[in-house]
Amino acid sequence: MKRNSLGLTAIAIAIAVFLAVFLISPIVSVVYTAFSDGHGGLTLSHFFAFFQISLMRESFANSLFVAGMTVLGATLIAIPLAYLTMRFQFRGAVLIQTLGVLPLVMPAFVGAAAMQLIFGRSGAVNLILMDLFGFSIPVMEGLSGIIFVETLHYFPFILLNLSASLATIDSSMEEAGQNLGASGWRLFRKVIFPLALPGYIAGASLVFIKVFDDLGTPLVLNVTNMLAPQAYLRVTSIGIEDPIGYVICVILVLFSIAAMGGSWWFVKRRDYALISRGGAQAPKRKLSSWQTVMAYGWIIGILMLVLSPHLGILLMSLFKVWSFSVLPEQFTFAHYLTIFSDAKQMIWNTILYCGLAAVIDVVLGAAIAYIVIRTTIPGRQILDHLVTVALAMPGLVLGIGYLRTFRDVELPFGAGALTASWLIFVLAYSVRRLPYALRSCMAALTQVHPALEEAAESVGASRWRTIRKIVLPLMMGGLLAGFVTSFITAAAEISETILLTSKESMAPMSYGIYLYFQSIAGRGPGAALSVIAITLVALGTYLSHRIAATATPHQNVGART
Repeated sequence: MKRNSLGLTAIAIAIAVFLAVFLISPIVSVVYTAFSDGHGGLTLSHFFAFFQISLMRESFANSLFVAGMTVLGATLIAIPLAYLTMRFQFRGAVLIQTLGVLPLVMPAFVGAAAMQLIFGRSGAVNLILMDLFGFSIPVMEGLSGIIFVETLHYFPFILLNLSASLATIDSSMEEAGQNLGASGWRLFRKVIFPLALPGYIAGASLVFIKVFDDLGTPLVLNVTNMLAPQAYLRVTSIGIEDPIGYVICVILVLFSIAAMGGSWWFVKRRDYALISRGGAQAPKRKLSSWQTVMAYGWIIGILMLVLSPHLGILLMSLFKVWSFSVLPEQFTFAHYLTIFSDAKQMIWNTILYCGLAAVIDVVLGAAIAYIVIRTTIPGRQILDHLVTVALAMPGLVLGIGYLRTFRDVELPFGAGALTASWLIFVLAYSVRRLPYALRSCMAALTQVHPALEEAAESVGASRWRTIRKIVLPLMMGGLLAGFVTSFITAAAEISETILLTSKESMAPMSYGIYLYFQSIAGRGPGAALSVIAITLVALGTYLSHRIAATATPHQNVGART
């Protein structure tokens, strides 16, 4: 049942206008400025000027190097972890998978601050190494520190996608390989991994995009010779008119689009669906005694690294002093008292901004999902494509685009400039997180069978009453999951936040954490605020999984009816 109405068409147009104004317009403004000669014409001179600056060339090369090495490091961690937990029998596989995704709960720049105290030049690990062996490992120095931190933070993207791909591989394919004499490493290299490539490529492209565009981690580690920090410094120090900053933004956008498009093209070259679906999942094999010992040893070592930032942040928040010592000293709750005294407005701001942004995302996501799936409005797929654009847009680019596009926009009733109000956070967060809510809403709506709507309308219910009484209640699990996902990802946003914060009284928690970690005296309160933020995100993640799990059976009933 696909019918159109004037009201739905009007809603589709209104959503398209919203996306054009708050998503496409800022991006176009950034791109146009990078190519503009300042007199209404177009030029490539800014790009030539960019590559003539040695610092820019160095930053470009460093960003590519860090992103590439992080993908490599994340691959080396995620592939064995996914393969062991999905293909072999041993206790704790589910717990290992759960602990393996915990880094995503903590913003990368928060983990960077904790890792400095554990693995830095005067960190706990190097102090122990100096005492026992007389040498230290400069793992947190310069670019290597960024690679180390972001590898441990972003490898779950590969782990999750690769695990999902491994779970869908037909067991007959592995059995065929074994019958032909393949086993161990050869079986994995020739049969299993090629079949799981779609999941790996999807995860690796996400890691590349996240690292290439990251702003917070380099700034916390005081590394500025990379593209994202340079764009931020050019715009904030030289000014919003500096063309080199916009050239950097265009480069960031191009590489993000190339990573997403490249992963899609690579997977589309071959048909994986016919050879990896439709059969039973491969049975899990048993490890020998020595293999079990080696597997557990490797996994425990990886999990200790992965969980070290969380432990470090917690210890920082509970002790007064942690400097040139293996463990912190002088237990205290003073840092939390400081936060609830000085930063409670930031906590409230986070709840307000992210809550409103998540509501907007759910409303728009549900509307777009219904228009795309349940109507035949011409061009309806454009809405889905426009929203997808936000996935490839770095937060830094959108933040700069908002500053330039809306710098002269005044709010009504004398409320001041839009870029100096708290509304700019809500708009920026909602646009950037809309793809997450849309995917949840579309998944929920596809599980609601159209026959239920037809039955309601056959007994006299109007289209709008059917949507309100039938469709939305059955979609509630997806709506709530979309709300929580949008909320928690917005709460951890730092790139847009740093750029859009004009005064501390309007700042959310992520900006407060960044500010606190700029000084040694602020590390304790910053860690306490980080613990609160991590707890908020972890609770939201748990609730989203619970909501999705409890809502799915009801939606499936609707789908089968």
